[in-house]
Amino acid sequence: MHRMGDRIKKIRENLNIQTNDLAKEVGVTSSLISQIERAKAFPSIITLKKIADALQTTVGELIGETETLIENPLLKYKERKFVKENGNGARLFLLSHHDPHKHMDPFIIEFNKDADSKDIMTTINPCQEYCFVIKGSFEVLLSNRKYMLNEGDSFYFNSNQYHLFTNVSNEDAQLLWVVNQNTT
Repeated sequence: MHRMGDRIKKIRENLNIQTNDLAKEVGVTSSLISQIERAKAFPSIITLKKIADALQTTVGELIGETETLIENPLLKYKERKFVKENGNGARLFLLSHHDPHKHMDPFIIEFNKDADSKDIMTTINPCQEYCFVIKGSFEVLLSNRKYMLNEGDSFYFNSNQYHLFTNVSNEDAQLLWVVNQNTT
């Protein structure tokens, strides 16, 4: 609770908003705003939403929901998050904590023998993608052109092109996949 008060005060001061001005906009007393900032009182969710709106931020930002990467940049192997799998033998894992302010998403894709990336390597917004072959060999179809990638090879392309990665190894394969977030 104390940290939330600190966040509110810091944002309020950065915006050069006085306590009494924030209180008027939220519809509470300046004493309550002061108590919230000093962790002597906890606002209702409605009041917290009004404070967030007045400070041009979100409730999540005020309660520290977005501090995961700042305070805990480490993601242990056993903590990686399963995202999805397709019917062709490929599994997708997220390699970072959730943070709405991230500019990229790193993934590991595990491919069974002969598996491909259909329904795995999908992106909603046009952006750029980077792949690094950790283990195995891949045939990549990008638009109408084929490429062969082996262990240690990299591949960088624009997402708006049709792309399909197929494991052509005689064993399971792994691909590091990094997608940047379209921030426009």
